[in-house]
Amino acid sequence: MTAESGTTERCSVVIVGGGTCGLAAACELLQLGVSVRLLESQPEAAKGSRAILLWPLGLAVLRHLGLYEEAVRRGLPLRSLVYHLDGGRRLRSEIGAENEALLLPQEQTSRLLEERLTELGGRVERSARVTDVVADDRGVTVKTQGPDGGELVEADWLIGADGLGSTVRERLGVEFPGTTLPTTYLAAEGRVDGEAERGAVHYFLRSTGPMVFAPLRDGVTRLGTPVGPDTPLVAETVQRLLDERGPGGLRVRELDTLDTFGSQERIATELRKGRCFLVGDAAHTHSPIGGQGLNLGLQDVHNLAWKLAGVISGTFDAAILDSYDSERRQAAEQILVNTGRFTRMFTLGPAAARVRNAAWRLLETTGVLRRRLVPLLAGWRVRYEGGGLTSEPERTGRGLRARGLRQPPLPGSRTPSWVPPAGAGADPLAFRMVTTGPVGGALAVAARSVAAAFPRQV
Repeated sequence: MTAESGTTERCSVVIVGGGTCGLAAACELLQLGVSVRLLESQPEAAKGSRAILLWPLGLAVLRHLGLYEEAVRRGLPLRSLVYHLDGGRRLRSEIGAENEALLLPQEQTSRLLEERLTELGGRVERSARVTDVVADDRGVTVKTQGPDGGELVEADWLIGADGLGSTVRERLGVEFPGTTLPTTYLAAEGRVDGEAERGAVHYFLRSTGPMVFAPLRDGVTRLGTPVGPDTPLVAETVQRLLDERGPGGLRVRELDTLDTFGSQERIATELRKGRCFLVGDAAHTHSPIGGQGLNLGLQDVHNLAWKLAGVISGTFDAAILDSYDSERRQAAEQILVNTGRFTRMFTLGPAAARVRNAAWRLLETTGVLRRRLVPLLAGWRVRYEGGGLTSEPERTGRGLRARGLRQPPLPGSRTPSWVPPAGAGADPLAFRMVTTGPVGGALAVAARSVAAAFPRQV
């Protein structure tokens, strides 16, 4: 920093917000050779968290960063979703290997990412509160205030990962339309004595009221349930709700965290504004039912990081960055619709809940819950339906069908399980080309020709 200007040496990307998404963004970019600064307003890492569930696409980001094995070691594999109805009846949906999920508190996920950040030579600059953001077509200037005074941070690009009350979003003048949901939730985490199946998330859908109950590692249990806005935050409240709505026979021994929170359904009007991008809760927010939020934010980061790194290195044209808003907006809209439906089903009154439970028994008997609900929660139903990296004629298939060809998978759809990984030595920014038909067929020959012409890109 110069004494005259208070401005530090310019970096490629400044990231505002040192939570899970900000940490992931810093790790991804550093791993791709991009210089970053990561600013966080709080003096210490956050304690406790609402998110406890990583679905396949969130785990894929950790795998990309070399953290998958350690995450599995610290977490608890999720084997099933269990729905408890009145009269002691239970429905069970097995997760299956193709929908791999991990119970891991967000605090642990953030700790893993910060450890990786240190390995990559980065750090979280704490107690750096952002007070202003100024951006133009040449770069971004972020004004911060800390214990030692103010600083101007200059960068080529900015990522706002500073959460629901994002200062970046506010200073950029980006609106955050949507609604505040009427339900207040109680979230508690601690040690509960008694028998409860581990490796499962339990949904109690009884006429006495709904509850989500999830045993974690090391004897810790997380539970959530709708409550009134003036509910006393004491252990006796948790015990009463467990007795009324939960499995029965459990005793609260010790609580580490106890809080209430509301939820909102909002998506920012612009996920990209010039050289600035919004990710995670700064970009969108929705109901917590279904454990979708953290996974959505991590996928925001992954979608953006490789494109931004490619533009910075000169590999890609800057126009590729336009696809971020289109693609991630589609993902956020789909998740918002899904979580809204989950929430309405979860918070029904007693009469409607009985109808729901009867319908769910039928769906479980016919296998629909297993075939439809679990892949939906796992994120496999999210699609990018044009407006990003696909052109309209090919997206709809009209152009392909006119030539007698089949529609290929769309960007953002699931890669077939038989596609081999690129390998440890592959360029992380390289495109993977997938074809159908015989190995020696025309498509395969054409694909090899393209790959040979662009050895570093394909």
